[in-house]
Amino acid sequence: MFGFFAAMTFVSTLLGGIVGLKYRDKLHLILGFTAGVLLGVVAFDLFPEISALVKGDDMQLRSAMVALVIGFLFFHILEKTLLIHHSHESSYAEHKHPAVGVASALALAGHSFLDGVGIGLGFQISSAVGVFVAVAVIAHDFSDGLNTVSLMLSHHNSGKKAFVFALIDAIMPVLGAFSTLFFSLSDSSMVLYLGFFTGFLLYIGASDILPEAHSKNSSWKTIAMTLIGVVFMFVVTKIL
Repeated sequence: MFGFFAAMTFVSTLLGGIVGLKYRDKLHLILGFTAGVLLGVVAFDLFPEISALVKGDDMQLRSAMVALVIGFLFFHILEKTLLIHHSHESSYAEHKHPAVGVASALALAGHSFLDGVGIGLGFQISSAVGVFVAVAVIAHDFSDGLNTVSLMLSHHNSGKKAFVFALIDAIMPVLGAFSTLFFSLSDSSMVLYLGFFTGFLLYIGASDILPEAHSKNSSWKTIAMTLIGVVFMFVVTKIL
């Protein structure tokens, strides 16, 4: 049973990546949806998870918020450093740097690994808890694959390279799940990780994906897709 659910995370993530590649001609709509999904993940998934883990501990909550700020600033500095490095390429050229997409995709892959860890730790508690966590992870892994491809394509990486990173992202939760056969993760460590990753999602959603979605094809359709993304994650988290 453990192996089956781990395999399903791979299928769900890769399917999301394939959808993102197939409909790349509608990238602005996909990016709008992706931004909404990321906002929904932060508001309806990560923040409640952090709240549940800290259990009213103000000091631990403060640590999580510090990690959030560090995560936000880390990727801000990383992206702007890359832009500064390439600032003399051309005064009038469109500045899109594939390395930024790669860095973002790798961060998402790291999160996918922790998703798999969550499944493994759930099964360590009981089969019922493991199944519950696995279903939740599988449900939003489709969006993880979609997000990975969207970020790669929006920064002018090739479709082939985007697929490779979607494949990496799909493998990560499987590796994460099986890694728990060898270790366990403390609640305090998980709180810091969730805070850091929340800062990353807030940054790429508000400062990267949304502006890109509206850079060339700004329309009510794009705005509607963002709202749909938020509602989608609300429904997924509400159900699961």
